[in-house]
Amino acid sequence: MRANPYQQGLGKNPANYAPLTPLSFLERAAYVYPDRASVIHGGQRYTWKETYQRARRLASALRKRGIGAGDTVAVLLPNIPSMVEAHFGVPMAGAVLNTLNTRLDAEAIDFMLEHGEAKLLVADPEFAATVDRLKRRVPVVMGDDAYEALLKEGDPEFAWHPPADEWDAISLNYTSGTTGNPKGVVYHHRGAYMNAVGNILVWGMPQHAVYLWTLPMFHCNGWCFPWTMAANAGTNVCLRKVEAPAVFSLIKKHRVTHYCGAPIVHQMLINAPDEMKRGIDHQVNALVAAAAPEALKRAKPGTPEFRAALRDALERLKNVVGTHGVYTMTPANHNGMDERARVMVRVDNGEWKLVR
Repeated sequence: MRANPYQQGLGKNPANYAPLTPLSFLERAAYVYPDRASVIHGGQRYTWKETYQRARRLASALRKRGIGAGDTVAVLLPNIPSMVEAHFGVPMAGAVLNTLNTRLDAEAIDFMLEHGEAKLLVADPEFAATVDRLKRRVPVVMGDDAYEALLKEGDPEFAWHPPADEWDAISLNYTSGTTGNPKGVVYHHRGAYMNAVGNILVWGMPQHAVYLWTLPMFHCNGWCFPWTMAANAGTNVCLRKVEAPAVFSLIKKHRVTHYCGAPIVHQMLINAPDEMKRGIDHQVNALVAAAAPEALKRAKPGTPEFRAALRDALERLKNVVGTHGVYTMTPANHNGMDERARVMVRVDNGEWKLVR
C-alpha cells in the first residue's frame, strides 16, 4: 500500500502546534493592547498589562505554596476583580479552578471542598459566616487585604507554561445539589478555549466590547466570558450585586455594550422605574439563557397562548433599553422536538421575529 506522503515528516512540533488554552488570550491582550482597560470595579481600574501581571503573581504565589498540577483552588467570590484574575492565575499555576456557588449553604460548600480536594480557598468577607461554619479545614485567603498580600508573594514575570495537553482540566464546577449531593463537571483547556471563541462568533461581538458582569462568574465560569473578554480585549465591568439601580448606572457610566443573564434578571430590569432607564443613548446587547419566563412555562407549546407569551416577553424586554440579540441556538426541523426548542428568536432591523 502506498504510504501517505502527508503523514511523512509533518508531525507535531513546537513550530506548528500548540495546545489550545484560553490563557493565551490574556497573554495576547497584554502584549497587543497593554494599556486598554481590562477590569473596572468602582474606583479600581486595571489595564490588560496589569491584569496579566496580577494573574502571573497569583500563579507564582500558588506555586510557592506548593500548589500545582492536579491541585484544586476554590474561590467563594462575587463578581469582583480577583474572580476575573483567578480564571487565569489558578490554571497558570497548573491547578484547577473551582468557583463555588455563593448562594449555597455551608453543608453544600463543605461537600464540594471535600470532593474537589481543595488545597486553598479564596473568599470574600461577604461570605465569612458561611466560611466560619465549614467543617473541612482548608487554608483560607479572606478579603482584599489578604488577597493582595498573596499577590505580593508572587512574581509579575512568572514564567508560566501552557498545558502539555489541551485535554488537561482548567476548571471544576458543581451542580447545586437539588437531587442529592452536588455533581462535579470538569472543563478542559480546549473546551474553555472553544466556548470562549464561540461566544464572540455566535453573538457577533465587536472587538473591545464593554461587558457588564450581571451573570455570576461562579455559574459555569460565567459561561466562559472571563476568557471571552480576554480574547476580545474588551473591558470587564464588575458588579458585586445585581440590582437595577447599579446596572443602569454602570451601563450609562461605562457605556456597556453587552451583558448576560437569566430571564429573572431581565424581568427585574423590565420592571425598573422608567427614570432609571433614561439617558442610555447607545446600543446594549443582552444574551438571555437558563430558565424560561413564567408565562412560557405555564403555556402549552404550540398554542396561541404560548406564542402570545413569547412575543409579549420579547417586546417587553426590547423596551427596557433597546436591547436586542436574544436568541437560542438549536438544530432546526428535528421531528419530535419540543416547540420551545424549535423556535429561534432574532432581531432584524430592530424588530422581533419568530423563525420556525
